[in-house]
Amino acid sequence: MEDKIGRLIILILCCSILKGAVSQVYSVGDESGWSSEVDYGSWSEKYNFTVGDVLEFTYNKGQHNVFEVTESTYRTCDASSGVLAKYESGDDKVELTESKKYWFICNVSGHCLGGMRFGVDVKAGNTSSTNLDPTPSANSGNAFDTWSLGLRIFAFQFLLRLFC
Repeated sequence: MEDKIGRLIILILCCSILKGAVSQVYSVGDESGWSSEVDYGSWSEKYNFTVGDVLEFTYNKGQHNVFEVTESTYRTCDASSGVLAKYESGDDKVELTESKKYWFICNVSGHCLGGMRFGVDVKAGNTSSTNLDPTPSANSGNAFDTWSLGLRIFAFQFLLRLFC
């Protein structure tokens, strides 16, 4: 009996570790996407971003773009310098690979100054005390989310068979 309880505790710990190791995909602006009608400061504060998470920018190609920029460029909305990366496909996925502050703007004339800009503070892991289990928007479900759920189910079944 004690052996089964010990195995169950190990199983629960392993599942907890696996859950924390899975990255999230966030649809920037939720259902509205990357557009001039969203308060991105409020949007970005709803979530706790960690290394490995992905920001998905969805917009009409040619009407908007996404520039990853330095803080200085973010504050001035002047992309003549300080541009770290440019995305213009209309369906851009940006992986957050480092624990740092990321800054994004739309460089179409007037859009950045009109509010199409935000920053995210990316942490090394789920260490924030406000929301330890961020929930991506309802429309952010995609193959990556399905794959990560499948991986969790597989790992759970494997550990269950191994320890029980």
